[in-house]
Amino acid sequence: MTPARITEVKTTLAGERKLFDCELLTLTKGEAVVIYRMPRDIRLEDLLLPRGGLSLGYFWEERAYNVYHWVDDNLQTLALYFNICDNTRISPTRIAWRDLTVDILITPDLRCRVLDEDELPDDIDSELLSRINATRDVLCADSARLLLEFETRSRALLAED
Repeated sequence: MTPARITEVKTTLAGERKLFDCELLTLTKGEAVVIYRMPRDIRLEDLLLPRGGLSLGYFWEERAYNVYHWVDDNLQTLALYFNICDNTRISPTRIAWRDLTVDILITPDLRCRVLDEDELPDDIDSELLSRINATRDVLCADSARLLLEFETRSRALLAED
């Protein structure tokens, strides 16, 4: 059976759109999980995401973030990569969300790195900035629990696949 396809549509604060063709793993009301195979080696900070590695993307309409769980060919965690976001909308064919610039990278050694804060616009709305900062703080404080949660969820999903 051919896996269901879904398009992830990311829109930046500046209005730029990026589209990703993904395989849909699960879809429930307000939540979707997709899988994407890395088409080439990708370097992020000191982390290498190897060609062929998997990215499991978790999306929710009601959360202030989404997360990619990156695993290698042996299904070992490479990292969790959280996008602080809003306006997530999920349908059977599309996941659309607005990227609020700030990202959180959590590696298996529990290092929590905040990325791209310097890219926030100077004129960002103060209420939006407060929401970004609050989400950042919660994600970093909860990194160990989040790592365990997504390792457990991803293993279960990939075992079903």
